[in-house]
Amino acid sequence: MRNIKKITPLFILLLNLFFVPAVIIAQHSKPDTLYALHINEKIKIDGVLNEDAWGRAMKISNFTQRQQHEGEPATEKTLVAVLYDDDNLYFGVWAFDSQPGKILAKSMKRDFSWDSEDNFEVILSTYNDNRNAFLFVTNPNGALADVLVGDEGHSFNKDWNGVWDVRAKINAQGWFAEIVIPLSTLKFKSAKDLVWGLNFERNIRRKREQDLWQGWSRNYELEMISQGGKLAGLHDLKNKNKLEIKPYGITGVEKDNGEKVKMIANAGGDINYNLSPTMKLNLTFNTDFAQVESDRQRINLSRFSLYYPEKREFFLEGQGLMEMNISHGNQVYYSRRIGIDPNVGEIRIIAGGKLVGKADKTNIGVMSLQTMKKENIPTTNYSVIRIRQDIGQQSNIGIITTGKFNKDHYNYVYGADANYVTSKFLKNKNFATGVSWAQSQTDTMSNNYNNTYNFYVSSMNDLWDVVASYGGVQKNYNPELGFLRRHAYKSYFGEAKWKPRPKFLSKYIYQLEFKPIEIIYYQSELTHQTESIWMEFRPLGFRTVSGEWFEFNYQKMYDNLYEDFNLLGHVIPAGEYWDERWELQLDTYEGRRASVGTFLNWGSFYTGKRTRVHIEGMLNINKHMNISADWRKNFINLTGDKFVTDEIGGRVEYAFNARIYTSVFGQWNNEEQEIILNYRLNWNPKPGAYFYFVINQEVGTAGPAGWVNNSITVMAKLIWRFAI
Repeated sequence: MRNIKKITPLFILLLNLFFVPAVIIAQHSKPDTLYALHINEKIKIDGVLNEDAWGRAMKISNFTQRQQHEGEPATEKTLVAVLYDDDNLYFGVWAFDSQPGKILAKSMKRDFSWDSEDNFEVILSTYNDNRNAFLFVTNPNGALADVLVGDEGHSFNKDWNGVWDVRAKINAQGWFAEIVIPLSTLKFKSAKDLVWGLNFERNIRRKREQDLWQGWSRNYELEMISQGGKLAGLHDLKNKNKLEIKPYGITGVEKDNGEKVKMIANAGGDINYNLSPTMKLNLTFNTDFAQVESDRQRINLSRFSLYYPEKREFFLEGQGLMEMNISHGNQVYYSRRIGIDPNVGEIRIIAGGKLVGKADKTNIGVMSLQTMKKENIPTTNYSVIRIRQDIGQQSNIGIITTGKFNKDHYNYVYGADANYVTSKFLKNKNFATGVSWAQSQTDTMSNNYNNTYNFYVSSMNDLWDVVASYGGVQKNYNPELGFLRRHAYKSYFGEAKWKPRPKFLSKYIYQLEFKPIEIIYYQSELTHQTESIWMEFRPLGFRTVSGEWFEFNYQKMYDNLYEDFNLLGHVIPAGEYWDERWELQLDTYEGRRASVGTFLNWGSFYTGKRTRVHIEGMLNINKHMNISADWRKNFINLTGDKFVTDEIGGRVEYAFNARIYTSVFGQWNNEEQEIILNYRLNWNPKPGAYFYFVINQEVGTAGPAGWVNNSITVMAKLIWRFAI
């Protein structure tokens, strides 16, 4: 081993001259424990922190920059205090600002996109397990966004809607917020004295500044709650509202082209019961997702299935407790297999139950649902059991079982995984390694060669990201309640990124990014021949001090087609193909009133060439109104067979306040030849209750007679919450 004492002073000088040194600094400052104050008086949630209790409460102000200048004190003062009574937890935020006229607050709607405006974030780990947490976000307009965080950010459920409230005010001193979180929203153990994990983050967008209370290393994100501080002073807290009832009612009309108007009337609901302070049982009856926005349609220019994210609320809560990803495009459980069929569309859920939560160090997710019979598909049961045990500070082991069965057919999958995770590798670096395996059993298939497996190692940090994995899927592995992008393969994956911050460019460039290599190699599990290779080299990528992002990539790919491939009616003959492409991306800073993202990719494509163009833009009119639009276009030439694909989408959002907002979303592509329009009015009359008014319209554009109204649906849905 080379002796470190032999490193010359000249070498050290060069390192300090050209690159910001990776100094190991303390990531905690005192105080790192915030004591909550118990109160008996009423707190009015109005953003004006004038109650006497706020004056008596302990306040912390020791915020430190993570961005742009790691380890330096925050440039603007922030104070935070915590109060609690028998029913609620209160956070008071004093976000002082020397230039309040430059505070950026673009949104008011629920679940706003907080990455592009001033905001304040609270992450709270009531399990105090260094893994799972609740994330609450607000901005100077008092907008609400919340997330269920699992495995320190590896699971990030933004579609969870907790029951809480906030009000904020802007004045000549800055902006100020009062947050109230009912104890019934949180899961925690009953004890005489409680200590919870806690951290705060404040973003000042005009400065591109990110301030954290604790754990401000660029190697860590706020979601890494193990790097946070503690909330103490919580005495004799009791879990509230063991029973929650959420009935819904729907009414409306729908009309398809050439048919009579049909009336819509439906009712159902959910019952939530806290079996223990940290374990919840959810029962659902006649489940309906009529208020869910349509999927964004995409033109598939590959040989493989497209992945669509889950949007339905019932499946989103506790989602992170049920997931198990084997490798790229290989998930043991994929909730969109339930109640959605590509041939018959939506299939109604009769009833079901879900048990999610934590027992000591054991994470539990159990679900079983029964769907109705529809056309030639019989009534079917879908079940999932996922158990994961915490090991040490950040590691875990787990098992999973999924089942799909009806009178004609069954399919089961069994699996297990183990992950070693640490944020103290080489003192302050992230490192993870793990292995996963699953096996399927299907009545219509051979149950030999029915396994899938994966091994990975990763070190994701500020200066270097390095990931490698090896996995495979055998020919008879069949996860009918999962997602599998391709079948019968072995895969080898590796990626490395280097992201230095050169001192001599620091006036203009915030961070460079070079990707020496990213490669994924697929080998047929049947023939052992190379099936496909995808490689990318990034000779230059950078983010400017002003927030713009640029990257330039070179790509090389190989595809071995065993049979002819039909691409949108254009035949690509079987054979071996080597393609090479070039790519440019440029995104302006989203923190401005207007921003634009551009993407250009060009080069060879099977028997010819392809050029891909993607442009998207966002415009903030004011805090009430935001507009966005995007356009994706492909110019394809396959040995003289030329064609073009177009995908266009746009959205207009108007928020009357933080509880009432409307949106119009439209999309069209020249493959489906159909305009899809969604209008939604969303009103949150009280925490936990929702009213939706929805108009869905589909307009065909391919007919000889011009545009034709294929269908229209107008409906209203009310969900009300009763807590006992």
